[in-house]
Formats: sequence, structure tokens, C-alpha cells
Amino acid sequence: MNELHFDFEAFLTLASLITGLLWALAKFLRKKEPVHSKKHSVLEQIGSFFPVLFFVLVVRTFVFEPFRIPSSSMMPTLLTGDFIYVNKFSYGLKLPVFHDTIIEIGHPKRGDIVVFRFPKNQSVDYIKRVIGLPGDRVRYDIRKKEIYINEKLIKQELVGPYQGLMDNENDKGLIEKYEFLGEKKHRMFTWNHRYGPTDFINVTVPEGHYFVLGDNRDNSEDSRKWGFVPERNLVGEAKFIWMHWRTDDFWQGLKRIGTKLI
Repeated sequence: MNELHFDFEAFLTLASLITGLLWALAKFLRKKEPVHSKKHSVLEQIGSFFPVLFFVLVVRTFVFEPFRIPSSSMMPTLLTGDFIYVNKFSYGLKLPVFHDTIIEIGHPKRGDIVVFRFPKNQSVDYIKRVIGLPGDRVRYDIRKKEIYINEKLIKQELVGPYQGLMDNENDKGLIEKYEFLGEKKHRMFTWNHRYGPTDFINVTVPEGHYFVLGDNRDNSEDSRKWGFVPERNLVGEAKFIWMHWRTDDFWQGLKRIGTKLI
């Protein structure tokens, strides 16, 4: 999705820890030395940030986190400029910074749109759709644009040439289809005469990992190129678009606000 220039979660954790210690120290000194001093005042001022920082840390770690879409790899489901709500507890409560699961709540289902830390660079967040679950055999024919899961062909339904909002002029020529993953039906793109680095992929998803693809199937770097997503890397499930900003088509962009992601 987008590259982070610093680890904001680590910053929030450290800031909460420091301000929390100073807040507790200020309380202790006030009881021990009732007379107000400049030292007390400084400690209390810095410590006063603790409740706010701790609240933001808890919400961002365990509840939700906003993300902005910077690329077209998930078109037509997501466009550049979409701001999305990501449910952080869909796949369990995890410790900040260390990312160890402390309470298991659920696991990704086939067809879920997930945000995860890129396996090749943990400071980068990606968003893709879950195609293969642990233990699945996934075959993908790049030339025919077809997916087989456990030897069963995933149904696709042709819609036609895409006529909607585009990220740039190079998006002309996209073919819109519906893809059926279990009970889920979602829109996707293919692009005639554009192929990936190989013609055919045939893999088994390891335990504790997931095979993910972009909905803009011929314009997405995903599990076909860099491999599987470890469950530990999962950040959360993308739920809906809460804001959109397109300088080229402002009013059409506004219509996307509130769109549920399927």
C-alpha cells in the first residue's frame, strides 16, 4: 500500500511508556513533596499527554487503523485516493511492535481483503485479496487468467470493457469481470495481452500462510511474484471506504465514501 518512513506504532508505544512513567513519577512526587515546584510542573505537563497517547495506541493497535490507497493494484474495488477503515481485531488481538497474537479471534477467509506487512520489507503495508488458505493447492494460468483451488476452477463472469473511474490513461483496455470465491462475488480486472513473469503457477500454501492477489490481476505485485503472507504479518481486514480524494474527479470520488468492501 504505502511505505512508512518511520514506525508510528513503535513511536506511539515508546511515547506512551515515557509519558506514563513521567505521569506516575509526578503523582508520586506530589504525594511525597506536597509543595508545588517547577520540577513537578514540568513532569505533570509532559505526563498529561499519557492518557491521550495511550488511548490512541490502544485504538490503533486493537480496534481500527485508517489507510490510504496509493496504487491501482486493487482496482476496481479500490482506487488511488481511497481512505479505508481496517478492522484490527478481525484476526486476533496482537501486541504492538512485537505483533504476537495474545487473543485469537478469527482467521482470514477466502475472498477477504487484507492489509499486511510486506514479507520482504516489514516497514511497508500492502493490501490484497486472500485467494489461497493454508493447505490449499493454487494453480494460476496467467495467459488464460484462470485460478484453480484444489483442482476446482474459480468461476469468472465477463462484464465487458471497463468504463468507470480510472487512475490514469494507461488503464484503458481493462476488461471487467466478476470472480466468485465461495459465497463472495467481487469485481476484478484483466488486461488482454499483458502477462506476468511466468505463464503458470502451481503451489501449495504452507500452514500459517496465505496466497494473495490484487483485483487488478495483470497490474499487481502479489503472491505470484514474492510468495506467501505469514499470518503474523496480518494487520487487519479492510471493511469500507470512509473518505476519498480525487483531484481529477472530485464529485465521483465523493460517491465512493461509505462503500462497503466485498
